[in-house]
Amino acid sequence: MPLSGLNSEQKVAATAPSGYNLIIASAGTGKTSTIVGRIAYLLKQGVPAEKILLLTFTNKASGEMIQRLKQYFPSSSVDKIEAGTFHAVSYRWLKERLPNSTLKQPSELKTLFRSIYEKRDLKRLGYGSEAFSATYLYELYGLYQNATLESFDKWFLERYPEHESLIDIYMDICQEYEASKEEYGFLSFNDLLLKVKERLENREKIPFEEVLVDEYQDTNTLQGAFIDSLKAKSLFCVGDYDQSIYAFNGANIENIATFTERYPNSKVFTLKTNYRSGSAILSLANRVIERNERIYPKELIVGRDGISYSPKLLIYKELFEQYQAIASLISKSKIDYKDIAIIFRNNASADGIEASLRERRIPCRRKGGTSFFDTKEVKFLLDFCTLLINPRDMMASIHIFEYSKGIGTALAKDIFQCLIHFGEGNFHRGLLNPTITTLPKLNPNKNTQLGLFDDDIEIGSVSRFSHIDMEEEIRSHPILKHPRITQDGVRFFINFYRLYKSIQRFQRPSSILKKIISSKLYQEIVESLSNQRSRLKSGEIDQHRKMESKDRILRKARLLNDLATPYQDLHRFVNAMILGGGEMSEGEGVNLLTVHASKGLEFKEVYVIDLMDGRFPNRKLMERTGSLEEERRLFYVAVTRARDYLYLSMAKYDRVKKIDFKPSPFLQEANMIYK
Repeated sequence: MPLSGLNSEQKVAATAPSGYNLIIASAGTGKTSTIVGRIAYLLKQGVPAEKILLLTFTNKASGEMIQRLKQYFPSSSVDKIEAGTFHAVSYRWLKERLPNSTLKQPSELKTLFRSIYEKRDLKRLGYGSEAFSATYLYELYGLYQNATLESFDKWFLERYPEHESLIDIYMDICQEYEASKEEYGFLSFNDLLLKVKERLENREKIPFEEVLVDEYQDTNTLQGAFIDSLKAKSLFCVGDYDQSIYAFNGANIENIATFTERYPNSKVFTLKTNYRSGSAILSLANRVIERNERIYPKELIVGRDGISYSPKLLIYKELFEQYQAIASLISKSKIDYKDIAIIFRNNASADGIEASLRERRIPCRRKGGTSFFDTKEVKFLLDFCTLLINPRDMMASIHIFEYSKGIGTALAKDIFQCLIHFGEGNFHRGLLNPTITTLPKLNPNKNTQLGLFDDDIEIGSVSRFSHIDMEEEIRSHPILKHPRITQDGVRFFINFYRLYKSIQRFQRPSSILKKIISSKLYQEIVESLSNQRSRLKSGEIDQHRKMESKDRILRKARLLNDLATPYQDLHRFVNAMILGGGEMSEGEGVNLLTVHASKGLEFKEVYVIDLMDGRFPNRKLMERTGSLEEERRLFYVAVTRARDYLYLSMAKYDRVKKIDFKPSPFLQEANMIYK
């Protein structure tokens, strides 16, 4: 049984009486085994599996715990446990209650937000560069939803009082954004939690006897309120305040710090035996992190046998010399590349080290950069599939038409609304068999005070496209009357129309993707993207780089098609990609990781690089949203990824920027360097 493999401190926590229990699980102390042990204990005590809720921060984490339990309990029972991320669990609960809603990725909703923002002519109102950009305002709005339960204007003006003159416009943009999501049935990831929370507060119940929360220190205010709304009689929250490193993303360390105050008669258990790292590495980690305020008393102790190797400090004269030297050390290492990690505070550090590794033909994979599912070539394919599933999905349509020359976000939204209008509410009919041939009135509610200045749409002459080769059914299509659509836009529409029409007879996701990938529309997008990525500063196209870029684009398209092969239903495939896309990766080799991306992982050999004051800790980020305590927690997370070998590295000078560096204060706190 899982309980038999636990040490005494883990077992005491796992068998705690029902109630409000907080488990402080320091790095490498076996928090996953303790959670699995707790669920096993609940099942043995007769708690029905369907009365257990397990909340994690990745579906992979919950999946691994469920698989462990299946070694000891029947799958038919374990599969009844409600397990997954906050968002995945909420999505499963809501999909029966809100059947006409569609979950959208943040990048898609950002496009919707931008289309609404662009309707306000802030320059004409006299604000110009003083106003926040659409992207920045969207990100602030998302941060607000995670960070507080108070009103947006109050939260916003406390941080940006100099924008008081703009707050009415900002509020109006956000209100129209919410109204548009409601109209089209779009749900953001935040909406999943907000809507479940709202329903639970209105006396709808989710009947769980115990709720278990992994990585509790990473919960934000919204997630904390979500947990409270469940009104569980028993909580089992596992986390480590020393690994709370997501303040920039809304994580609220107060959730774990005030647990005993918010939950009367709660109990705190501490896991302190580390089975991951050698004693010298743990000693270094303790020396640094103990300088932070101790919310709950604890200290890591060694739980593994064997030789303990002392951490080494590597000092180099110049920044790029540091990267080349580390690549050289790795080339001589006898450890498998996949068990080596290079960890950095800033993504800017990754380029130099990646180039140095590639130069020595050392394979590496970089995590923490652009996700595979966020690349334009993959997003287009998923957007097209989404539009096939739900022809009323405005965001998918906007994304697709934005690839055309001369069509921006606002015009792409116009095109979608026109097609809906032509089909009397049906996009499919409006595209292929329009029953209305007059253009709609697209902005009936002008408000100059709020910056809405769009002119009423006027009919354009279709004869301006007479020289373009197209079928008569396309030539007579009313969308060609739109005055702002250009020749490039019409050519794009022709290719879109032909592909959309030809794909109707296909059902299997892999067959649909093959058809899209081989289409003229996608070929033109590949051409455009490869040109963008191979353009030199002179404006010329590097043909060799273009060929390589095309190959990478098509390789990603083929990979998505491979992912689609097991699926019979397009809807299930697209939803799986949206919910699980961020956790999928490809490639092998040395791991290049930001500190945030390294969390939860461990490696035999670890290099923490660019340990210079200003880079790590990052002083610029500290001024905006961080603190030295948060940076110290980042350092603690980085060094405790190492099992056996830990290298701390710094450079004295950057010859490109002509900057002299001073050692990171964390090196002094670790007694690796002295003033």
